[in-house]
Amino acid sequence: MSVLTVLPAGTFNIDPSHSRVGFSVRHAMVTKVRGSFTEFAGSGTVENGAGSLQIDITASSVSTASPDRDGHLQSPDFFDVANFPKLTFVSTSIKDAGAEKVIVEGNLTIKDVTKPISIDFEYTGTATDPFGNARFGFEGSSEINRKDFGLTWNAALETGGLLVSENVKLEFEISAIALVTAQA
Repeated sequence: MSVLTVLPAGTFNIDPSHSRVGFSVRHAMVTKVRGSFTEFAGSGTVENGAGSLQIDITASSVSTASPDRDGHLQSPDFFDVANFPKLTFVSTSIKDAGAEKVIVEGNLTIKDVTKPISIDFEYTGTATDPFGNARFGFEGSSEINRKDFGLTWNAALETGGLLVSENVKLEFEISAIALVTAQA
């Protein structure tokens, strides 16, 4: 089944109250720290078997359940939110990748650095919510090297290795709502 042919043609808004944009990164070489961004907006379109996607993320909304760590991530050592308030992803192509999967290729911008990435998404289903909204679910992930985006801060460990891994897994859990257009 082609996901792009299952979705109705039109525009979709990401519902941030039922979606998650997050990440995980190895810490001290032994555990993972997980976090997310609590403020983001996004939309997509589907037409004639093709699609597009854009997500805008408020950098200062980073949340890891540790206020000290969140403050450090907001600082110039990492996101430098005072000078770079947004992270953005803009697709350049969406391709079917077999049974209920799509590959979304596009440009991710963090700080003033834009690099191409690929996000593998799985279509998780469709439902009509109690308010009559047609919802479409997707879960996806991608791995990036944070140093490619100018996020270079680190600290050496006494036992060898570094405090924060260079590799970061980006995680997306998306509930998209189809916008209804009025008929003339």
